[in-house]
Amino acid sequence: MKFVDSARIHVKAGNGGNGCVSFRREKYVPKGGPDGGDGGRGGHVYLRANAQLSTLLDFRYKKHYEADRGVHGQGSKKAGRTGKDVVINVPCGTLVRDVASGSLLFDLTEDGQEVLLAEGGHGGRGNPHFTTSTRQAPRYAEPGGKGQELEVEFELKLMADVGLVGFPNAGKSTLISVLSSARPKIADYPFTTLVPNLGIVRYGEYKSFVMADIPGIIEGAAEGRGLGLQFLRHIERTKVLAVLVACDTEDPLAEYKLLLDELKRFNPELLDKPRIAVLTKMDVIPEEFTPMMLGDGTPLFEISSVTGQGLDGLRDALWTRIVASRT
Repeated sequence: MKFVDSARIHVKAGNGGNGCVSFRREKYVPKGGPDGGDGGRGGHVYLRANAQLSTLLDFRYKKHYEADRGVHGQGSKKAGRTGKDVVINVPCGTLVRDVASGSLLFDLTEDGQEVLLAEGGHGGRGNPHFTTSTRQAPRYAEPGGKGQELEVEFELKLMADVGLVGFPNAGKSTLISVLSSARPKIADYPFTTLVPNLGIVRYGEYKSFVMADIPGIIEGAAEGRGLGLQFLRHIERTKVLAVLVACDTEDPLAEYKLLLDELKRFNPELLDKPRIAVLTKMDVIPEEFTPMMLGDGTPLFEISSVTGQGLDGLRDALWTRIVASRT
């Protein structure tokens, strides 16, 4: 399934039905009073967060959503039927912005969360509502109100406990495939991962957490180079960051610092998140390798996703920080 994390749609709530102008006419009541019914309310447009969805792909094919209008009122004080509402399902983690103003309308983060996006027009009142002491037979009824209409932009930010951050070919995809049931494409060349991958990592018998494999960052990503801004935003919602550096890179410490610099340039608050450093591919450690000294107090784990070296300790450390972030 193609991963799409932004989309723009047009929504229109239903117009309200018109009120009715009618007068009671019966065999022995030739000049009865007004009996026009009220029009029905127009249908609303709702948004609902759905944990079963993971992409905004559907909105690439359907861009217009319109609720039904309310039915007009009828004689004998028969009210018109309310227009049918429209419910639009979006993935958890979807931001909703008004295109016209650029303002943030909603942030849908919880499964089942539902918000009113566009309100249907009110139903017009029938002519009985306009009788007065001097006007007993009004020939006027209220028209239905217009339904709200707007264009909105969706932006999806993945909901994950742990975000794997690293340059291309740092071993992120291999790690998530070993720790979880996710099966991302893995190969020994840069940019194998072109879309974020989510995996459920089991911890103990009954615990688990969600890990996100973010496509590889490159220098200048904060300014949009490479995959750049397209995927950096997915890191913002993660509770814990795992910064991965391959041990066989030319200068692991310089690469680690460069990654932190890219995160800081994109959003300085990312460096306030709990994080750990992970030195990967320890099964192919080069002869000239020297231990990496971070100097910033960040815990460092040396692992091999191939042999399993250090994975239990890494899993424990991630879980500890996830639990701490929830309190």
